[in-house]
Amino acid sequence: MFNLRPIAFILGMALSKLALFMWLPTLLAFTGRSRGFEEFLQATLLTHGAALWLLAWGRRAQIRLRVKEMFLLTTLVWTTVCVFGALPFVFISHISFTDAFFETMSGVTTTGSTVLSGLDTMPADILLWRSILQWLGGVGFIVAAVAVLPYLNVGGMKLFQTESSDWSDKSAPRAATMAKRILLLYGLLTALCSLGYYALSDMNAFEAVNHAMTTLSTGGYSTSDGSMNHFTPAAHWIGTLFMFIGGLPFLLMVYSLRHRNLELFRDAQVRGFFWLVLATGLILSLYLWATGRYPLVDAIRISLFNLVSVITTTGFGLEDFGTWGAFPLVLFALLMLCGACSGSTAGGFKIFRLQVGMALFRRQLYQLMHPQAVLPQRYNGRTVTDDIVRSLITFIFGYFATMVLLALALSLMSLSPQVAITAAVTAVANVGPGIGELIGPSGNFATLPDAAKWLLALGMLMGRLEILTVAVLFIPGFWRH
Repeated sequence: MFNLRPIAFILGMALSKLALFMWLPTLLAFTGRSRGFEEFLQATLLTHGAALWLLAWGRRAQIRLRVKEMFLLTTLVWTTVCVFGALPFVFISHISFTDAFFETMSGVTTTGSTVLSGLDTMPADILLWRSILQWLGGVGFIVAAVAVLPYLNVGGMKLFQTESSDWSDKSAPRAATMAKRILLLYGLLTALCSLGYYALSDMNAFEAVNHAMTTLSTGGYSTSDGSMNHFTPAAHWIGTLFMFIGGLPFLLMVYSLRHRNLELFRDAQVRGFFWLVLATGLILSLYLWATGRYPLVDAIRISLFNLVSVITTTGFGLEDFGTWGAFPLVLFALLMLCGACSGSTAGGFKIFRLQVGMALFRRQLYQLMHPQAVLPQRYNGRTVTDDIVRSLITFIFGYFATMVLLALALSLMSLSPQVAITAAVTAVANVGPGIGELIGPSGNFATLPDAAKWLLALGMLMGRLEILTVAVLFIPGFWRH
């Protein structure tokens, strides 16, 4: 029914890359700068062993996958990586596998929710591993958004179909070349962010590298329980800039840099993202200044940082916006759903869906006034076909239905309505912190029941893979034919 050998081979490739990155914290522990060398070595060797077994079993298979197998493979890659990525947390931090899997899923999906505390005194190898998980998850999703999701026609992503999204034999070299260019740009921006944090703020080299990985990946893991409150205002401005860059479409950035043009700034998503940040930043800055909470300069810095962090679903904490009053809370709750650009490291609903939805709304109003008029719908120069509209509507329904069902399930576990609803929203939108003392910017998810953590991990995965990619696996007919 399913061609499992090529699936196993690709899973083996993913695990082999994960194992290679595991050597970085393993070597850090070996140098004596951190404890846990034997435990990290054990996790690394186990991951290498599993990767070699999968590669050996599937090595002679032709990599030709049907659409159904692509759906299965996409979900399996994320879950398998999380299972093995959780091993260092179990071996070194001595937390339960539930907590370790939750932490890893939060990292790989760049959600940023955490069950860990005492980060300031935590072993350096574990802190580095958390950051690496988010960095890998960020670039992994960019490639998925460029090459996989348009091919599967998930959530209107066909609007962004390119040669890299064509899974024929002829397009394979082009897709590989594009993936290398995206990875090169991603690495270069990470290095620049590290340099900025180290040279212009009070971060040391280790803190700068870790925060650069979690800033550009819009993940939000920090090396301190105080998150970005632990660092000077210069770090906040650098973080705001690179979180914003992480929310831009990387394929378009590569194209603009390669052809030395301004195509990036002509994109409807980028313009919408920029004006959304500018408008909400101005409104919130004036509100915080007018209510006497901060001087104007601090109000601009703090509001912009938190807004960009929420819109890009990074989840870095700066001050506790839960104490700012009703207006900021409602604004942040709405922006949590928004997300940045498609093809970026950000999660969430994505700007383009809001723009297409508003355009369809306007067209329907004109159609009501002029029933005989022919009104073709276009977005960014591309025709919005009925197939794309159906895919978009299905995604919207699935997105909000997933949040509602997850919130209802969490409410059955004696969680307050605020915690249940905001936890569901932050998981599916891949934002990170919720609202309130328990899971807000100054709290974490450690005290939630284990069942809630598993449900939230599923919500993170579904949100990251655009809902339908995972939801289709729950249909019995998917496994029959």
